[in-house]
Amino acid sequence: MKVLQLTTTPRSFFENQVTALERQGVDCTTLAIPGSHRPDSPRSVGDYLQYAPTVLGHSLDGYDVVHANYGLTLPFALAQPTRPVVCTLWGTDLMSDRRWLTALSRFGARRADGVVVPSDAMAAELSVNNAVVPFGIDAEMFRPIPRDEARERVGWDPDGTYVLFPYESTRPEKDYPRARRIVEGCTADAELKQVSGVDYEEMPYYMNASDALLVTSQRESGPMVVKEAAACNVPVVSTGVGFVERTLTDVDNSFVADSDATLTSSLDDVLASDARSNGRAVLDGLGLDAMGEQLLGVYERVLDERGERAALPSPRSVTR
Repeated sequence: MKVLQLTTTPRSFFENQVTALERQGVDCTTLAIPGSHRPDSPRSVGDYLQYAPTVLGHSLDGYDVVHANYGLTLPFALAQPTRPVVCTLWGTDLMSDRRWLTALSRFGARRADGVVVPSDAMAAELSVNNAVVPFGIDAEMFRPIPRDEARERVGWDPDGTYVLFPYESTRPEKDYPRARRIVEGCTADAELKQVSGVDYEEMPYYMNASDALLVTSQRESGPMVVKEAAACNVPVVSTGVGFVERTLTDVDNSFVADSDATLTSSLDDVLASDARSNGRAVLDGLGLDAMGEQLLGVYERVLDERGERAALPSPRSVTR
């Protein structure tokens, strides 16, 4: 099976998705929108105009499915007239205060042949049938590493107490000021470490160097960092966004709360324990293979419904 993957900017979880599909024997080609996007410097109209003919030129070239990743890529996937379209919504395209983007994503989802979302919270926001396929993580990369080794790698004091905030401090939905208040309110003498923009391969070291991961987000489709921290056995204290509560249900020394007082007391408990969690032992579906199998199942269903599976050589049987 050949799939054309459309994306805005290839993110780590998207690259993991491609890896998972290729493990299932799916031949993926990725087309990213030209240019780069930053809050203070969005892509230009010219970038999008350049993208349209590129997609149309590729989508007729023997692909079985066009997979639009993120709502902004949906118009380009739907513009090609021949191939079935699967879309995966990431979160901010469906659950944000940018109404034009959420409207575009909902409109496109109603016209796609298959819709995928990574969490139940997002599924509840849609009025169309959808498949909940949680993003997998690279469990070989995100693994427990001795704290002293991790701190030496990232250059932190081996005797310090550190709480990790793994986002840009300027993103309002991540609520860095609240994270700072929570840590400052703790009895423990802890330092809040804001880490973003580092190489993805280095994040397991920052997680393992930390005494706890703190998430104060106002909304999330995930967040993936909670699964990654759990795979490292790093305790998590988080607001009840996205799939956090479901992920941490059976994880020791990790807490979900929504008030500042409970977040602070929960973080204090974690820091006082100086213990790791049992996340890696109790969480199912952390790896990439489950995600790849489920996405392949979505592709096959879409092709079945359009009567196009017969054209595919030796279709793979997967467990759904």
